[in-house]
Amino acid sequence: MPVTKTAKRALRSSKRKENVNKIILSRLDIALKKAKKTKTKKDILEAISLSDRAARRDIIHKNKAGRIKSKLTSKLTSIKK
Repeated sequence: MPVTKTAKRALRSSKRKENVNKIILSRLDIALKKAKKTKTKKDILEAISLSDRAARRDIIHKNKAGRIKSKLTSKLTSIKK
C-alpha cells in the first residue's frame, strides 16, 4: 500500500487509467473477432480504427497495430475480388 500522499494519488490515477485501458482493449478484441467472423467492410474498417486509437494511446504497441491492420487489409482486398 502506498504511504505518502502523492503515492496514494498516483494509485488512484493508475486505477482509473487501468479501467479505461481495459475498456479500450476489450472493444478492440470484440471488433477484431467480429471483423474476422463477418468479413464486412464496415466491421474491418472499425477494427482498424480501434487499433489505431489503441496504438496512439500506447495501450498496444504501434507494431502490433500495424500487424493487425495488415491482416485486416488483406481480408478487405480479398472481399473486393
